[in-house]
This record gives sequence, structure tokens and C-alpha cells, in this order.
Amino acid sequence: MKRNLSIFLMLALLLTFLSPLAAYAEGEGNIDHGGGGMGTGTSENYWNPGDEGVRVTVVRASDRTVVTTPIDFTNNHPDNIAVNFGKVSKISYNSGYSLTPNTNKYAYVNPAQTIPRIISSGSGQASIEAIKKYFCSEYTLMRIAELTGFNYKTLINGDYKILLEPIAYMTFNGMKMAMTATEAALYDQQLGGGLRSKMVSLSHKNLPLAMFLETPDLGYPAWAGSTTTAASNTDIISSLGLGIVRFSEAEPPQVSNYDYTYRVNTEVITSVMVSGGQADPDNPVSVRFTIGGKTYTVNNIYYPDGDSQLVWVRWTTPSTPQTMTITVSVTGRGRASQGTITANIVDLSGNDPPNPVADDRNDSYSKPSVPSKPQVTSASWGVWRPWWQEYWVWHSTGEDSGYWCDHGWWEFDYDSYRADLSASMSIIPDAKAPTASGKTMKSGYGINQIVTANVSTNQSWAVTGAQTAVTYFPEFQYQNYWRLLDRTSSGYSAKFEFAKNKYSTYNRRTHFIPIWMPDGSYTPYTYLIDCWTPQGMLSMNLTDSVNISGSLWDDWHIAPVKP
Repeated sequence: MKRNLSIFLMLALLLTFLSPLAAYAEGEGNIDHGGGGMGTGTSENYWNPGDEGVRVTVVRASDRTVVTTPIDFTNNHPDNIAVNFGKVSKISYNSGYSLTPNTNKYAYVNPAQTIPRIISSGSGQASIEAIKKYFCSEYTLMRIAELTGFNYKTLINGDYKILLEPIAYMTFNGMKMAMTATEAALYDQQLGGGLRSKMVSLSHKNLPLAMFLETPDLGYPAWAGSTTTAASNTDIISSLGLGIVRFSEAEPPQVSNYDYTYRVNTEVITSVMVSGGQADPDNPVSVRFTIGGKTYTVNNIYYPDGDSQLVWVRWTTPSTPQTMTITVSVTGRGRASQGTITANIVDLSGNDPPNPVADDRNDSYSKPSVPSKPQVTSASWGVWRPWWQEYWVWHSTGEDSGYWCDHGWWEFDYDSYRADLSASMSIIPDAKAPTASGKTMKSGYGINQIVTANVSTNQSWAVTGAQTAVTYFPEFQYQNYWRLLDRTSSGYSAKFEFAKNKYSTYNRRTHFIPIWMPDGSYTPYTYLIDCWTPQGMLSMNLTDSVNISGSLWDDWHIAPVKP
């Protein structure tokens, strides 16, 4: 059947920070909802209204890091759950955590104060105001702090937010299962649409539409789509099935001016999401990226009605810092849509540590905590592959004559891809440290460093190797000065080392430990980045240590001049 093709572009916004609005008495709920009637089920596949709960996770606002194990609140006693997927938040799934069935006993919490209805159905509608009032109340927030072991005053100081996810307890293929909206969408992808085909009113409509954001937060967009029809897996995973509680003492709004931040002279991936109508070989979609005066065109983009497709381009950033505007246009069946992406190109070089000297002192030095920046070590994505489902119909033109005509249609398979980053860091005393033994050395001498980074993927043309490694040092409190490492081997098995030190007598790849560094563990920290995939950048935090025992002065001996 021919269909009109309507296309719209959803730009994938990376490294975006959006801020809270005014607060309720304790917390403020960034939550809205939709839904509708549930239809009818079967003895093998059904859901009873009220079989529901809410997953609660505490998240650090600054870097969107999950800081507590999620807990599941429910009014019920779902002791008959045969399969669940563990305690995993939407943020963890979006960061690459794999969906894994779990047959262990399902753990839940029955709060003393009854939770309001969460999932709307034909038998009753949920009240978003009641949901906000409940989860923003002092009682609930104190209970969350108690159950997660998180300090209550810290929880509400504005540095943290609470992620809420509706949960449904459903019977699917005769088994009682517990799942959030995100887990339902991921599970449906694994089943090739098997969950949607039997439980669509719950799994793809009322459950994901039970909560969505009114305003963007924690990297998730405000939902502007339908609140009454079933959503696609992609939309559920990216935008639905979540609410956020935030607090009045949070910092003022900080809106990033850039959609992407890249390093200079780096091979990167820029992605957009295309959706709307159905794109198939009869009605293909094309995306054109205009970057720095060059145009990159991706043709023959396909996806089924109600779903979407990630589209990307691989290119190399310029060698100088600048702000670039990337224009993206989408065309198909005479329709077109256009958007822009702003890329901030930065240069990390030029912050090498100053020249250490023999009489340096730092009597007020205190050992800092090793930092931990956002880390993503795996990513997954997919490509829709259309195939023709034949359906031959006999058309009679007379008593003994006629012809066969194929009245078939396009079906779609989803080819999944992924990339994984692994790495190691090794610090050893420089060969010019004459009294070093193993990893024990005196301060004032140099160290050498090697970082190895390995990338594995089943779609290599869509993934870059790791390209940038930056090492920070405790003597500078892991701030202000750093060394941008040389990439001495590139590709999917990359190697990084210190650049040759201009203060080294022998021009060695070394970093000198200050002579005043106290005895004990000396731990440089390296942030490995710029492994790009269609789903964003993979990155790793790396550390290694040497042991400081004594200083360079201990190796000097001054004797009186013989007469």
C-alpha cells in the first residue's frame, strides 16, 4: 500500500546540559504523562491494571553518573515474577549496559505511604499531579535516602537528581515479568518485535507514556510526540518512560552552546536520527551533511513506519580551534527537513607542565583524589534492512485466462552493531633513574608511560580507533597542566606515550616527578577519548602508580676536597 512519506529530523545532541526550573517544597517533578485504553489480552499475554511500580535511581547532576543501586517501589507483592532484568536504570542502558534476563527472586520495596496510580488504563487514569506530589514529598525523599544509604541532606542539596521509571508486571508468553519501559523496548528489539506484537498497548503505549519529561534534563529531551498512540522502540529508549525530581538549590541554568565538542585534527562521527512515515526502496530517504564547505550524502536510508534510523557521517576536524555550523538536510518523496548542529573544535595542546627545578618546594601539598570523568566503554546501534514479502494474487481476465500479480509489501530486519573499548596504562621509572627498582623510585627523576587502547566492532567503517589520551598529575591537583600524549601507533590497536620532553637532557619521553613529592604512591591519571561511534564517543579513565621512596638528593654525596 502506498503511503505519504512525512519526514522529520531529530538531531542527536551530545554533551548537553540543561537545567532545573523552580522547585516544589522539597523536590520539583519534571514529569508528564499520557496513555489511554488497554484493549484486550489473552490467557498467555495480559496485564492487570495496578500491576505496576516505579524504579528510583539517584543521579549526580554534573556528569549524569548513577550513584546508587536502583530500587523498585510498588504497592503490590510481586513474588511470582519469573523473569526480570535486574536493577538497571535507563541511564545505564543508554550508556551501553546490555539487557540481561534475570531469574533470581525479584526485589522490591512496599512504602508505608501508598504510591498513586502510575500507568493509565481503560479502568482509570493516573494523576500526574499526584505522582509529582508523592515523589517530591519529604517523606518519600527521606525514604529514598534511607533505602539507598545516601545522605538525605546531600540528596537535596542541588547536586543530585532522582530518576523515576515506571515498571509494569505483565504476563508475556505465560511468564510473569517485570520491566521498565526502556527494558520493554530493548527486549522487543531482541525479540524482533515479538513483545510489541502481543502487548503493544502496554509495552509501547501506556507504560512508556506513563512518564516523560516536560523540559529537557539529564541529556533527555522533552517529549513532543503523540501521547495517545504507541511509540517506537527508538523513541522509548531515547525519550520516554522517565521522570526526574530535582531540587531548588541546584546551580542556575547552564545551557551548552555546542551540540558536539571535538578535538582538532581528529576523525569523528556526527549522527542524526531520521524518522517519519516509512522509508523503503520504493520511497528512500537521503541525508546530506554540509561540513566546512564539503557535502557528504548518505543515500538509501530505510526504516519501518513508526520507527527511525540513525544516520551518520565520518569526517576529520580542522587543525585549528573554531566553531563550526553543520547543516543537515533530509529528503524523500518530495518532502524535506533541515536542521543544524554546532560543533566546538578545541585544542588540548599547550598546557604542558613547567620546567621542574631542584629547589622547588610545596610545603602545603596534600594528596588529591584521583578524578573520574564520564566513561563509556561500549555502544550499540543498528541499521534497518528491508526485504520484500511476496504475496501473489491471481487476476482473472476471463473464464480460462488471467495473470498473477505480486501484491506484496516491504518487511524489515534490524541488523545490530556494537563497539567496545578496552585499554591499559603503564607507568614505569625512566631508564635514566639510576637507583629505581621495579616500580619504586626517588622523586626528582622521570617516569615513562604507555597507554594501549583496543577497539573491537562488527562495523569497522562506522567506528574510529581511540585517538586522544590526556594525562593529569597529582602535583597539579589533576588540573591546570597536563600532557597530551603522542599517538605512536594508530588504528583499532592504538598506543600512546609522553611526547618528548623539551626539558629532558636526553630528549626522552618522560615526565619529571617534583623533587618535593612526599614518599608514597604517585598516581598519574589519563583520560582516553575520541573513539567515535554512531552513538557517540567511547572513553575510559585510566591510572597507574609508582612508589616514591626518597628523593634525587639522596643519590648525591658531597665530600670535602682532599688537601
